[in-house]
Amino acid sequence: MQYRKDRKGNDMSVLGYGCMRFTRKGNSIDIDKAEKEVMSALKSGVNYFDTAYVYPGSEAALGEILNRNHCREQVYIATKLPHYLIKSIEGVEKMFQEELRRLKTDYIDYYLMHMLTDVDTWEKLKKLGIVEWIEEKMNSGKIKNIGFSYHGNTAVFQQLVDVYDWDFCQIQYNYMDEHSQAGREGLKYAHEKGLPVIIMEPLRGGRLVNLLPQSAKKLFEKDGEKRTPAELAFRWLYNQPEVTCVLSGMNSMEMVEENVKTADKTLPGSFTKSDEELVEKVKAEIEKTVKVGCTGCSYCMPCPMGVDIPVTFRCYNEIYSETKGGARREYLQCTAFRQNQSSASFCIQCGKCEKHCPQHIEIRKELKNAVRELEPLHYKAARKIIKLLKLW
Repeated sequence: MQYRKDRKGNDMSVLGYGCMRFTRKGNSIDIDKAEKEVMSALKSGVNYFDTAYVYPGSEAALGEILNRNHCREQVYIATKLPHYLIKSIEGVEKMFQEELRRLKTDYIDYYLMHMLTDVDTWEKLKKLGIVEWIEEKMNSGKIKNIGFSYHGNTAVFQQLVDVYDWDFCQIQYNYMDEHSQAGREGLKYAHEKGLPVIIMEPLRGGRLVNLLPQSAKKLFEKDGEKRTPAELAFRWLYNQPEVTCVLSGMNSMEMVEENVKTADKTLPGSFTKSDEELVEKVKAEIEKTVKVGCTGCSYCMPCPMGVDIPVTFRCYNEIYSETKGGARREYLQCTAFRQNQSSASFCIQCGKCEKHCPQHIEIRKELKNAVRELEPLHYKAARKIIKLLKLW
């Protein structure tokens, strides 16, 4: 297993275990199966385990597995505060104590503000007293490292990096999101600021393996070097020294074994010309399914009405390249769960964006198309509820 340093000099395995996708048996997690997979990963050198308050049963399952095997001190636990569900600092404390009970521990190694959306949201938390609360937990040793997870664009990510003295951050990043979400630019920015960067969605929830177009799958079938889709995606990430740890939602022994093998042998700078060529070919096949040729450059921004145009087009494309449900969930996360909502339906057809688009996209027309796909009635209802209850 390869390791990279966190901000305090601790060795963090380059492969992290994402605990959101433990196998379920009925309405609960199949803990015996999960235990075998977790312990196999741990024995192979994985030491970073990521969960969250809102992952059903995940914290409790991880806590039980570590307790059964008396190995809490051998691992780093990362979990998250669902700040969008709390209204007071007392609520923060109540949730934190519940997380400790679930995880059967008295401290958290890496604690994240879950899905921090923008600076306004952070300012709201500051008014509740979150900074003082964090400092008390850090001083008492209840929290060892403080960070945030993020879905959104590069510019806002960079702003969030700078609003507090974070110990680490977590972003969605993969070869299809190289220039969207926080992107390569955001990754390098955080690294230059001294922040370890944890990567989520390296396979886009498995879509870069299971939902590849048939034409892309054939590229792997014909590959003389016998690379697998998962191996290529992980190696693309490990090749970048700015990446500290890559999470994988492993729920089979085969996944654990393949991912451990890849993490064990891949060093920064080891990506070959052949690897790069295969990535570009696969991306080209995926991109053939896109509806809008948006590159995520953001020259169209800012929109006077607050529409997040690059995010809208990314999610609109994902409906056709991946899955409708996944695209709509991501769109809801990125546009509705923020104080200043950024839905495409806010567009007033002013045309300012089109004057700056280097791809000459008919943005106003395509935004209308995107709204029809991305904003069904249940999206609009959810957006109103989020705004009413201030769940950003």
